[in-house]
Amino acid sequence: MRHDTQISRLKGVGTRKTEALAEVGLFTVNDLLEHFPRRYLDRSTVSYTTDLQKDSQATIVGKVTGTQMRRGRKRSYFEMVVADERGFLKCRWFNGAKWIQKRFTKGDVIAVSGKVDFYGGFQMVHPDFDILSEEGTNPINTGIIVPLYPSGQKLQSAGLDSRGFRRLLRPLMDGLEQHLDEFLSDELITEYKLTGMSQALRDIHFPEDMDSLKQAQYRLKFNELFFMQLLLAVRRQSMVEAVKQNRFEGFGEYLESQYKKLPYELTGAQKRVMAEIWDDLKSSHPMNRLLQGDVGSGKTVISLLAAAIAAGNGYQSAIMAPTEILAEQHYKNAIQFFEGTPIRVVLLTGSQTVAQKRDLRKALKEGYYHVAIGTHALIQGKVHFKNLQLVVIDEQHRFGVLQRGELLEKAAEADVLVMTATPIPRTLSMTLFGDLAVSILDELPAGRQKILTRKVDVHTLPKVYDFIKDELNAGRQAFVVFPLIEESEKIDLEAATLGFEKLSTQFKEFKVALLHGRMTSDEKDMIMQSFSRNEIQVLVSTTVIEVGIDIPNATVMLIENAERFGLAQLHQLRGRIGRGEHRGVCVLVHRKLTQDSIDRLNIMVETLDGFKIAEEDLRLRGAGDIFGTRQSGLPALKIANILYDGAILKEARKAAFTLIHQDPHLRKNRHRGIREIILEKYEAFSNLAGIG
Repeated sequence: MRHDTQISRLKGVGTRKTEALAEVGLFTVNDLLEHFPRRYLDRSTVSYTTDLQKDSQATIVGKVTGTQMRRGRKRSYFEMVVADERGFLKCRWFNGAKWIQKRFTKGDVIAVSGKVDFYGGFQMVHPDFDILSEEGTNPINTGIIVPLYPSGQKLQSAGLDSRGFRRLLRPLMDGLEQHLDEFLSDELITEYKLTGMSQALRDIHFPEDMDSLKQAQYRLKFNELFFMQLLLAVRRQSMVEAVKQNRFEGFGEYLESQYKKLPYELTGAQKRVMAEIWDDLKSSHPMNRLLQGDVGSGKTVISLLAAAIAAGNGYQSAIMAPTEILAEQHYKNAIQFFEGTPIRVVLLTGSQTVAQKRDLRKALKEGYYHVAIGTHALIQGKVHFKNLQLVVIDEQHRFGVLQRGELLEKAAEADVLVMTATPIPRTLSMTLFGDLAVSILDELPAGRQKILTRKVDVHTLPKVYDFIKDELNAGRQAFVVFPLIEESEKIDLEAATLGFEKLSTQFKEFKVALLHGRMTSDEKDMIMQSFSRNEIQVLVSTTVIEVGIDIPNATVMLIENAERFGLAQLHQLRGRIGRGEHRGVCVLVHRKLTQDSIDRLNIMVETLDGFKIAEEDLRLRGAGDIFGTRQSGLPALKIANILYDGAILKEARKAAFTLIHQDPHLRKNRHRGIREIILEKYEAFSNLAGIG
C-alpha cells in the first residue's frame, strides 16, 4: 500500500468515514500512519476500583454490566455501571446523554478515565472512554498495551473511536518495509542509535512492550525535531555562505566619543556582547545575532553603539520596533544619544503625511540619514536606502522565522541584530532562533534598584492606596493595569473604565488618566507624553503599556486581577518600574485564585530573573503557543514536545547541523530521501533555504 494512497481506497472506509477523517486533516495512508495515539493503556496505568480515591484522576478497565437513562431534577442523564474483578464504578453523562447511550452495549470491555467523585459510591462524570473489546483479546486479563487515539464526536459517530482506528491501522502494518523508504542514512541511524522507520511506525501503533514503544517514540520525535533543526541549519548555512560587499575597516570616528559620553560604565555583559557584535561586523559574512536581555539590561545602548560603528564606516542602519509608540521611544533615545555628532536620525511612521513620507524616503535613498527608525514597514514597500548595512529588529518574537526571511530579502547581506526583552528558555530558543548566534545580557546596569513584589487580596487595597499616596506625595508616579483579553474585551474595558473612575476619586488631589487600546495613536501618545512629563501622576491602563515604555519616575505598578495574566506578561509589566533612582514596588492584586494562578503569582514574588520566569512559564503553559510558535512558520509538532524533549532536541540539532555542514545543499545521494521530504513537506522553507 503506497503512502500517498487515499484513505477512501482502504477496505471498510466509506463516504462517512472519509468525510470524518478529512475534517481532522487525514486524507492519505501516510496521514493515518502519522495519527499517533494520544496515550496508551497498560497494566501500570490502570487502577482497580478498590484503589480509587475521591478527587484523584484514574483509569479503570472493566465490563459494562448495566446501562440506563435516569431522570434528574432538571433533565435526564445516562448512567452506566463498569465492573472489574474487584468492584464497580458508576459513570454519568448529562450532556449528549442519548448519543452516549448508543455507544455502549452490556458486556463491552471499556476503559474510562476521569476525576473520581464519591456519591453513594465511586463515580465519574463525563469520563473519557475507549471501547477495547476486540477479537481474541480481553485487556482485563492480559498485559496488552492498548493505543488510545485522538477522536472527537464526529469521528466516533463514524465508528472511528480508538477501536475503529486500530482496525484501520492493523492491516497497514503488513509489508510496511516494502512501501516505506528509510530516509536517514545508515551512518545517522547507527550514530544516534535509532530504530528503523518502519519498525518505529509499527511499534508506535502496536507496541509489544514498553521498551519498543519508547524506542519508537524516540525515533519519531527525533524525526520531527531533526527536520525543524535542519531547516534552521540550512538557513544558517546560506547566511554563512553569503559574502558582504560592505566591509568594516575599524570602529569609525564616532564610537569612541559616544562611548566616553555615556553617563555610566557598561556592564561586563554589555562589553562582552559588544565584542561579539564587533567580531560579526568585521567578518566577511553577515551578522545574524539574537540579543536576549531582560527588561532594563541595556539592549538599546548596544544597538546605538553598533549604529555608531556603522555610521563611522559610512553605512546606514535601520532600527525596527513592533509598534509605533516603541519606534518613537527608540527615536527619542537615538536623538539624545547622537546629539552633538553629525549622525542624522529619522523616524518613519504610518501617521506621517504622504508628502512627509515622500521627502523622508528621498533623503534616505540619497544617504542623508544615517539611522532610520520605524516599524517593520521600514524595509518594505517604497523605502530604499543608499547603503543599508545594519538592521536591528526589536522584540523579535513578533516576527516568525518565515517573516524574518522575507524581511531580510530587502536587506540582503546586511548585518542583522535581533533583540528581545522576553527571556527565552534554551529549548525554545534553539527551536525558534536556531539559525541565529545568541548573546545574553545577564547583568543589570549598576544603580538599577531591585523591584519588590507583593501579592495581596482585595481587602488589603486600602493599605496599598495609602502607600501609593505616599509615593505620589514624594513626587513619584504609579501605573495601575487592568487585564484586557480579546474574548472579553468589552467587559474588560468597562471594568478598566469603572476602575479609572474609582481611582480618580481615590486620588482626587492628583491627576489620573486612562489609556486603552481603542484610542488612536495620537491620543495614546499625548497621554504617554504627559505621563513622562509628570503632568499625570497615576496612569490607569489596559495592557497596551506592556512593552518598552520608559518612565524612570514611576515606582509603583499595581496589577488588578493579576491571576488573569500570564507569567511573561506580568514580568514585562513589572519591568516598566524601578528604572530610575528610586526602588520600584509591584503589587499583584488577586480575586479568583486557582492552583495555576497561585503558582504563577508565587514565582513572581520569589524571583526577578527573567530566564527562571520563562522556564516556569514554559512548564506551566506548555510549549504550544507561548511565543507564537504556531505563527512562526516552523513545522507543527505532532509527537515531539520541546518542553519535555530537550535531550532529543539537542541530539537532533547536532545531527542536522553536522549534516548541513558536510552537505550544505543535500546533494549527496545518501541524503536524497531527506532532500525529497524537505521539498515535499516544507516547500516554503526550501525556497528560503535555497534548496531546489
